[in-house]
Amino acid sequence: MGKFVITVRKNGEFQFNLKAGNGQVILTSEGYVKKESCLNGIESVRKNSQDPSKFEVKVAKNGKSFFNLKATNGQVIGASQMYASEATLKKGIASVAANAPEAPVVEEI
Repeated sequence: MGKFVITVRKNGEFQFNLKAGNGQVILTSEGYVKKESCLNGIESVRKNSQDPSKFEVKVAKNGKSFFNLKATNGQVIGASQMYASEATLKKGIASVAANAPEAPVVEEI
């Protein structure tokens, strides 16, 4: 089972990573000034990860693909790692959708 891991960046902002059961990071959030906002971001991932239309696939300058998960208002709530192939990118999206709803929250602050 995956988990959300909350950490504090060097600038003092909170962020979360959604990790798959194998410990690999599958989604990373933006920075949040308040921990409560970070927790709200996690809830947004839980909700929006169940809607395939909320995943936006992008191609970076290096030619590798990644995806953003967007909230209902269109704001990016999490970004994936870079993927070398479309097949692995699709597995990453499926992993976020499968892990996010029930993933516990762990604080490493």
